[in-house]
Amino acid sequence: MLPFWSADFGNASSTHAMGRRAKAAIDSARESVANLLDCAPKELVFTSGATESNNLVLSGIVHSEYRRRIVTSSIEHKSVLEPCASLEGNRCEIARLPVDNQGRVSLSAAAESINDRTLLVSIQAANNETGTTQPIQQLAEIAHQRGALFHCDATQALGKIPFSLKSAEVDFASFSGHKAYGPKGVGVLFIREGLNKSRLKPIIRGGQQEMGWRPGTLNVPAIVGFGAAAQVLISRSAKDECEVRRLHDLFEKAIKDSGIQASFNGSRENRLPGTISLTIPGVQSDMLIANIPEICFSNGSACTAGAMSPSHVLLAMGMPREDAECTVRFGIGRYNTECEIIRAVAELTGTVNRLRSEMI
Repeated sequence: MLPFWSADFGNASSTHAMGRRAKAAIDSARESVANLLDCAPKELVFTSGATESNNLVLSGIVHSEYRRRIVTSSIEHKSVLEPCASLEGNRCEIARLPVDNQGRVSLSAAAESINDRTLLVSIQAANNETGTTQPIQQLAEIAHQRGALFHCDATQALGKIPFSLKSAEVDFASFSGHKAYGPKGVGVLFIREGLNKSRLKPIIRGGQQEMGWRPGTLNVPAIVGFGAAAQVLISRSAKDECEVRRLHDLFEKAIKDSGIQASFNGSRENRLPGTISLTIPGVQSDMLIANIPEICFSNGSACTAGAMSPSHVLLAMGMPREDAECTVRFGIGRYNTECEIIRAVAELTGTVNRLRSEMI
Protein backbone atom coordinates (compact mmCIF):
# COMPACT_ATOMS: atom_id res chain seq x y z
CA MET A 1 0.00 0.00 0.00
CA LEU A 2 2.83 2.41 0.86
CA PRO A 3 3.86 3.60 -2.65
CA PHE A 4 0.29 4.71 -3.42
CA TRP A 5 0.33 7.21 -0.57
CA SER A 6 3.49 8.88 -1.86
CA ALA A 7 5.48 8.11 -5.00
CA ASP A 8 2.49 6.83 -6.99
CA PHE A 9 -0.14 9.17 -5.56
CA GLY A 10 -2.01 9.20 -8.86
CA ASN A 11 -5.73 9.21 -9.61
CA ALA A 12 -6.54 5.85 -11.19
CA SER A 13 -8.90 7.62 -13.60
CA SER A 14 -6.15 9.89 -14.96
CA THR A 15 -4.39 9.03 -18.21
CA HIS A 16 -0.90 10.26 -17.28
CA ALA A 17 1.85 7.83 -16.28
CA MET A 18 1.20 8.00 -12.54
CA GLY A 19 -2.53 7.51 -13.10
CA ARG A 20 -1.88 4.52 -15.34
CA ARG A 21 0.27 2.91 -12.63
CA ALA A 22 -2.53 3.41 -10.12
CA LYS A 23 -5.07 1.91 -12.54
CA ALA A 24 -2.81 -1.10 -13.13
CA ALA A 25 -2.64 -1.64 -9.36
CA ILE A 26 -6.45 -1.41 -9.12
CA ASP A 27 -6.84 -3.95 -11.93
CA SER A 28 -4.42 -6.34 -10.25
CA ALA A 29 -6.23 -6.02 -6.90
CA ARG A 30 -9.59 -6.59 -8.55
CA GLU A 31 -8.29 -9.79 -10.12
CA SER A 32 -6.93 -11.01 -6.76
CA VAL A 33 -10.24 -10.37 -4.98
CA ALA A 34 -12.12 -12.02 -7.85
CA ASN A 35 -9.89 -15.10 -7.53
CA LEU A 36 -10.67 -15.25 -3.82
CA LEU A 37 -14.43 -14.95 -4.42
CA ASP A 38 -14.43 -17.17 -7.53
CA CYS A 39 -16.00 -14.68 -9.92
CA ALA A 40 -15.03 -12.51 -12.89
CA PRO A 41 -13.14 -9.28 -12.09
CA LYS A 42 -15.67 -7.23 -14.07
CA GLU A 43 -18.39 -8.42 -11.66
CA LEU A 44 -16.80 -6.57 -8.73
CA VAL A 45 -17.40 -2.93 -7.81
CA PHE A 46 -15.12 -1.42 -5.17
CA THR A 47 -16.91 0.44 -2.37
CA SER A 48 -16.03 1.76 1.09
CA GLY A 49 -17.24 -1.50 2.65
CA ALA A 50 -20.21 -3.81 3.04
CA THR A 51 -22.40 -1.09 4.55
CA GLU A 52 -22.16 0.94 1.36
CA SER A 53 -22.53 -2.19 -0.77
CA ASN A 54 -25.71 -3.18 1.09
CA ASN A 55 -27.13 0.33 0.73
CA LEU A 56 -26.31 0.40 -2.98
CA VAL A 57 -28.36 -2.74 -3.58
CA LEU A 58 -31.31 -1.95 -1.30
CA SER A 59 -31.60 1.73 -2.19
CA GLY A 60 -30.60 1.37 -5.83
CA ILE A 61 -32.79 -1.58 -6.78
CA VAL A 62 -35.32 -0.45 -9.39
CA HIS A 63 -38.93 -1.04 -8.38
CA SER A 64 -41.64 -1.78 -10.89
CA GLU A 65 -45.29 -1.00 -10.43
CA TYR A 66 -45.92 -4.69 -9.79
CA ARG A 67 -42.79 -5.82 -7.90
CA ARG A 68 -42.41 -3.68 -4.78
CA ARG A 69 -41.81 -6.29 -2.07
CA ILE A 70 -38.43 -6.85 -0.36
CA VAL A 71 -37.95 -9.91 1.84
CA THR A 72 -35.21 -9.98 4.47
CA SER A 73 -34.74 -11.54 7.91
CA SER A 74 -35.22 -10.17 11.41
CA ILE A 75 -31.53 -10.66 12.33
CA GLU A 76 -29.76 -8.88 9.47
CA HIS A 77 -27.00 -6.35 10.01
CA LYS A 78 -28.17 -2.78 10.60
CA SER A 79 -26.85 -1.80 7.16
CA VAL A 80 -29.62 -3.98 5.70
CA LEU A 81 -32.37 -3.37 8.25
CA GLU A 82 -32.05 0.43 8.25
CA PRO A 83 -32.29 0.89 4.44
CA CYS A 84 -35.26 -1.48 4.46
CA ALA A 85 -36.95 0.58 7.19
CA SER A 86 -36.44 3.77 5.16
CA LEU A 87 -38.08 2.16 2.12
CA GLU A 88 -41.04 0.75 4.02
CA GLY A 89 -44.44 2.21 3.33
CA ASN A 90 -43.97 4.94 0.76
CA ARG A 91 -41.86 3.01 -1.72
CA CYS A 92 -42.24 -0.68 -1.04
CA GLU A 93 -43.41 -3.44 1.27
CA ILE A 94 -40.88 -5.06 3.61
CA ALA A 95 -41.30 -8.63 4.87
CA ARG A 96 -38.98 -9.79 7.69
CA LEU A 97 -38.57 -13.54 8.03
CA PRO A 98 -38.48 -14.96 11.58
CA VAL A 99 -35.68 -17.22 12.81
CA ASP A 100 -35.65 -20.18 15.20
CA ASN A 101 -33.91 -20.21 18.58
CA GLN A 102 -30.61 -21.00 16.84
CA GLY A 103 -30.93 -18.04 14.48
CA ARG A 104 -31.74 -20.01 11.32
CA VAL A 105 -34.25 -18.77 8.76
CA SER A 106 -37.12 -21.15 8.09
CA LEU A 107 -37.22 -22.32 4.46
CA SER A 108 -40.97 -22.94 4.71
CA ALA A 109 -41.54 -19.39 5.98
CA ALA A 110 -39.37 -18.09 3.16
CA ALA A 111 -41.31 -20.06 0.54
CA GLU A 112 -44.54 -18.59 1.87
CA SER A 113 -43.26 -15.01 2.10
CA ILE A 114 -41.38 -14.80 -1.22
CA ASN A 115 -44.16 -14.41 -3.79
CA ASP A 116 -44.53 -13.26 -7.38
CA ARG A 117 -44.63 -9.62 -6.23
CA THR A 118 -41.21 -9.89 -4.59
CA LEU A 119 -38.51 -7.76 -6.14
CA LEU A 120 -35.53 -8.64 -3.96
CA VAL A 121 -34.58 -11.09 -1.20
CA SER A 122 -31.70 -10.04 1.08
CA ILE A 123 -30.35 -12.63 3.53
CA GLN A 124 -26.93 -12.72 5.21
CA ALA A 125 -24.60 -15.67 4.72
CA ALA A 126 -23.72 -15.76 8.41
CA ASN A 127 -24.71 -13.73 11.44
CA ASN A 128 -22.17 -11.28 12.82
CA GLU A 129 -23.13 -11.94 16.47
CA THR A 130 -23.83 -15.65 16.74
CA GLY A 131 -21.96 -17.01 13.69
CA THR A 132 -25.01 -19.01 12.56
CA THR A 133 -24.95 -19.63 8.80
CA GLN A 134 -28.01 -19.54 6.56
CA PRO A 135 -29.15 -21.90 3.75
CA ILE A 136 -28.29 -19.35 1.08
CA GLN A 137 -28.42 -21.72 -1.89
CA GLN A 138 -31.96 -22.91 -1.10
CA LEU A 139 -33.17 -19.38 -0.34
CA ALA A 140 -31.74 -18.08 -3.62
CA GLU A 141 -33.46 -20.89 -5.52
CA ILE A 142 -36.81 -19.98 -3.94
CA ALA A 143 -36.29 -16.31 -4.87
CA HIS A 144 -35.42 -17.12 -8.48
CA GLN A 145 -38.39 -19.47 -8.82
CA ARG A 146 -40.59 -16.46 -7.98
CA GLY A 147 -38.72 -14.19 -10.38
CA ALA A 148 -37.02 -12.18 -7.63
CA LEU A 149 -33.37 -11.12 -7.37
CA PHE A 150 -31.23 -12.34 -4.47
CA HIS A 151 -28.74 -10.32 -2.42
CA CYS A 152 -26.43 -11.81 0.19
CA ASP A 153 -24.51 -9.85 2.80
CA ALA A 154 -21.59 -12.29 2.88
CA THR A 155 -19.29 -10.09 4.94
CA GLN A 156 -18.90 -12.47 7.87
CA ALA A 157 -18.28 -15.51 5.67
CA LEU A 158 -15.26 -13.97 3.94
CA GLY A 159 -12.16 -15.95 4.80
CA LYS A 160 -13.92 -18.07 7.41
CA ILE A 161 -15.79 -20.61 5.31
CA PRO A 162 -15.61 -21.47 1.59
CA PHE A 163 -17.80 -19.08 -0.43
CA SER A 164 -17.81 -19.36 -4.22
CA LEU A 165 -19.78 -16.80 -6.21
CA LYS A 166 -19.53 -19.00 -9.28
CA SER A 167 -21.55 -21.77 -7.67
CA ALA A 168 -23.77 -19.61 -5.45
CA GLU A 169 -26.99 -18.50 -7.12
CA VAL A 170 -26.80 -14.95 -5.78
CA ASP A 171 -27.24 -11.85 -7.94
CA PHE A 172 -25.54 -9.46 -5.52
CA ALA A 173 -23.12 -10.04 -2.63
CA SER A 174 -21.45 -7.60 -0.22
CA PHE A 175 -18.00 -7.88 1.38
CA SER A 176 -15.62 -5.79 3.53
CA GLY A 177 -11.85 -5.92 3.15
CA HIS A 178 -11.02 -5.95 6.86
CA LYS A 179 -12.74 -9.33 7.24
CA ALA A 180 -9.98 -10.73 5.03
CA TYR A 181 -7.26 -9.04 7.16
CA GLY A 182 -7.12 -6.18 4.69
CA PRO A 183 -7.53 -2.49 5.53
CA LYS A 184 -10.72 -0.99 6.93
CA GLY A 185 -12.77 1.34 4.74
CA VAL A 186 -12.79 -0.74 1.56
CA GLY A 187 -15.08 -3.45 0.24
CA VAL A 188 -16.72 -4.80 -2.88
CA LEU A 189 -20.17 -5.37 -4.25
CA PHE A 190 -20.56 -8.38 -6.53
CA ILE A 191 -23.04 -7.72 -9.36
CA ARG A 192 -23.61 -10.79 -11.47
CA GLU A 193 -22.77 -10.31 -15.13
CA GLY A 194 -25.86 -9.61 -17.20
CA LEU A 195 -27.60 -7.38 -14.66
CA ASN A 196 -27.72 -3.86 -16.01
CA LYS A 197 -28.76 -0.37 -15.02
CA SER A 198 -32.40 -1.19 -15.71
CA ARG A 199 -32.34 -3.38 -12.56
CA LEU A 200 -29.99 -1.41 -10.30
CA LYS A 201 -29.24 2.33 -10.27
CA PRO A 202 -26.25 4.01 -8.62
CA ILE A 203 -27.19 5.90 -5.45
CA ILE A 204 -24.28 8.37 -5.82
CA ARG A 205 -24.24 10.60 -8.89
CA GLY A 206 -20.99 11.67 -10.48
CA GLY A 207 -18.40 10.23 -12.84
CA GLN A 208 -18.06 6.86 -14.49
CA GLN A 209 -15.68 5.21 -12.05
CA GLU A 210 -16.45 1.56 -11.30
CA MET A 211 -18.49 1.22 -14.50
CA GLY A 212 -20.78 3.98 -13.27
CA TRP A 213 -22.10 1.91 -10.36
CA ARG A 214 -20.05 3.79 -7.79
CA PRO A 215 -18.74 7.21 -8.90
CA GLY A 216 -15.89 8.90 -7.05
CA THR A 217 -12.10 8.84 -6.91
CA LEU A 218 -10.92 5.37 -5.98
CA ASN A 219 -9.10 4.73 -2.69
CA VAL A 220 -6.06 3.21 -4.36
CA PRO A 221 -4.00 2.27 -1.25
CA ALA A 222 -6.96 0.55 0.44
CA ILE A 223 -7.91 -1.34 -2.71
CA VAL A 224 -4.30 -2.46 -3.19
CA GLY A 225 -4.28 -3.64 0.44
CA PHE A 226 -7.50 -5.58 -0.08
CA GLY A 227 -5.98 -7.27 -3.11
CA ALA A 228 -2.82 -8.20 -1.20
CA ALA A 229 -4.87 -9.60 1.70
CA ALA A 230 -6.93 -11.64 -0.79
CA GLN A 231 -3.76 -13.19 -2.21
CA VAL A 232 -2.61 -14.20 1.28
CA LEU A 233 -6.02 -15.62 2.12
CA ILE A 234 -6.17 -17.74 -1.04
CA SER A 235 -2.96 -19.48 0.02
CA ARG A 236 -3.93 -20.13 3.64
CA SER A 237 -7.73 -20.05 4.03
CA ALA A 238 -8.01 -23.81 4.62
CA LYS A 239 -5.23 -23.70 7.22
CA ASP A 240 -6.83 -20.69 8.95
CA GLU A 241 -10.26 -22.32 9.06
CA CYS A 242 -8.90 -25.55 10.55
CA GLU A 243 -6.88 -23.78 13.26
CA VAL A 244 -9.64 -21.34 14.20
CA ARG A 245 -12.11 -24.23 14.52
CA ARG A 246 -9.66 -25.97 16.86
CA LEU A 247 -9.30 -22.86 19.03
CA HIS A 248 -13.07 -22.30 18.97
CA ASP A 249 -13.66 -25.83 20.27
CA LEU A 250 -10.94 -25.32 22.89
CA PHE A 251 -12.62 -22.12 24.11
CA GLU A 252 -16.01 -23.81 24.44
CA LYS A 253 -14.55 -26.83 26.25
CA ALA A 254 -12.62 -24.60 28.64
CA ILE A 255 -15.76 -22.61 29.46
CA LYS A 256 -17.70 -25.82 30.15
CA ASP A 257 -14.86 -27.21 32.28
CA SER A 258 -14.60 -23.96 34.26
CA GLY A 259 -17.87 -24.63 36.06
CA ILE A 260 -19.34 -21.16 35.57
CA GLN A 261 -23.00 -21.04 34.62
CA ALA A 262 -23.01 -20.05 30.94
CA SER A 263 -24.53 -21.07 27.62
CA PHE A 264 -23.57 -20.70 23.98
CA ASN A 265 -25.94 -19.21 21.40
CA GLY A 266 -26.52 -20.07 17.77
CA SER A 267 -26.43 -23.24 15.74
CA ARG A 268 -24.05 -26.01 16.74
CA GLU A 269 -23.96 -27.52 13.23
CA ASN A 270 -24.32 -24.50 10.94
CA ARG A 271 -21.87 -21.92 12.19
CA LEU A 272 -18.74 -19.94 11.46
CA PRO A 273 -15.50 -20.90 13.15
CA GLY A 274 -14.35 -18.24 15.59
CA THR A 275 -17.58 -16.32 16.26
CA ILE A 276 -18.80 -17.06 19.79
CA SER A 277 -21.91 -15.72 21.52
CA LEU A 278 -21.90 -16.48 25.24
CA THR A 279 -24.63 -15.79 27.80
CA ILE A 280 -23.59 -15.56 31.45
CA PRO A 281 -26.82 -15.13 33.45
CA GLY A 282 -26.77 -12.49 36.15
CA VAL A 283 -23.64 -10.71 34.90
CA GLN A 284 -24.31 -7.63 32.78
CA SER A 285 -22.21 -7.61 29.61
CA ASP A 286 -21.04 -4.00 29.96
CA MET A 287 -19.90 -4.66 33.54
CA LEU A 288 -17.99 -7.77 32.47
CA ILE A 289 -16.27 -5.97 29.60
CA ALA A 290 -15.27 -3.07 31.84
CA ASN A 291 -13.67 -5.47 34.33
CA ILE A 292 -11.49 -7.30 31.78
CA PRO A 293 -9.89 -4.44 29.81
CA GLU A 294 -6.95 -6.52 28.55
CA ILE A 295 -9.21 -8.83 26.50
CA CYS A 296 -11.01 -7.54 23.41
CA PHE A 297 -14.61 -8.75 23.33
CA SER A 298 -17.97 -7.05 22.99
CA ASN A 299 -21.66 -7.19 23.80
CA GLY A 300 -22.70 -7.43 20.16
CA SER A 301 -21.89 -5.99 16.78
CA ALA A 302 -19.36 -3.15 16.67
CA CYS A 303 -21.91 -1.25 14.57
CA THR A 304 -24.37 -1.22 17.49
CA ALA A 305 -21.81 -0.42 20.21
CA GLY A 306 -23.25 2.11 22.64
CA ALA A 307 -26.85 1.16 21.92
CA MET A 308 -29.04 1.17 25.03
CA SER A 309 -31.20 -1.75 23.91
CA PRO A 310 -30.00 -5.39 23.84
CA SER A 311 -29.16 -7.19 20.63
CA HIS A 312 -32.01 -7.37 18.12
CA VAL A 313 -30.51 -10.67 16.94
CA LEU A 314 -30.81 -12.36 20.34
CA LEU A 315 -34.31 -10.99 20.92
CA ALA A 316 -35.42 -12.27 17.50
CA MET A 317 -34.12 -15.71 18.51
CA GLY A 318 -36.52 -15.65 21.46
CA MET A 319 -33.98 -14.88 24.18
CA PRO A 320 -35.41 -13.04 27.23
CA ARG A 321 -34.23 -9.43 27.49
CA GLU A 322 -32.46 -10.04 30.81
CA ASP A 323 -30.35 -12.81 29.25
CA ALA A 324 -29.62 -10.75 26.14
CA GLU A 325 -28.21 -8.05 28.40
CA CYS A 326 -25.85 -10.68 29.86
CA THR A 327 -24.47 -11.89 26.52
CA VAL A 328 -21.00 -11.21 25.13
CA ARG A 329 -19.33 -11.97 21.82
CA PHE A 330 -15.79 -13.28 21.30
CA GLY A 331 -13.95 -13.44 18.00
CA ILE A 332 -11.07 -15.82 17.34
CA GLY A 333 -8.86 -15.20 14.33
CA ARG A 334 -5.71 -16.08 12.44
CA TYR A 335 -3.26 -14.63 14.95
CA ASN A 336 -4.75 -15.98 18.17
CA THR A 337 -2.92 -18.72 20.05
CA GLU A 338 -3.85 -21.57 22.35
CA CYS A 339 -2.20 -19.75 25.27
CA GLU A 340 -4.40 -16.71 24.63
CA ILE A 341 -7.54 -18.85 24.65
CA ILE A 342 -6.60 -20.44 27.98
CA ARG A 343 -5.73 -17.06 29.47
CA ALA A 344 -8.95 -15.45 28.22
CA VAL A 345 -11.10 -18.18 29.75
CA ALA A 346 -9.20 -17.96 33.04
CA GLU A 347 -9.64 -14.17 33.17
CA LEU A 348 -13.30 -14.49 32.25
CA THR A 349 -13.98 -17.21 34.81
CA GLY A 350 -12.23 -15.38 37.64
CA THR A 351 -14.01 -12.12 36.87
CA VAL A 352 -17.45 -13.75 36.61
CA ASN A 353 -16.97 -15.50 39.97
CA ARG A 354 -15.79 -12.26 41.60
CA LEU A 355 -18.66 -10.19 40.22
CA ARG A 356 -21.21 -12.78 41.27
CA SER A 357 -19.78 -12.91 44.79
CA GLU A 358 -20.00 -9.13 45.05
CA MET A 359 -23.69 -9.27 44.13
CA ILE A 360 -24.56 -11.61 46.99
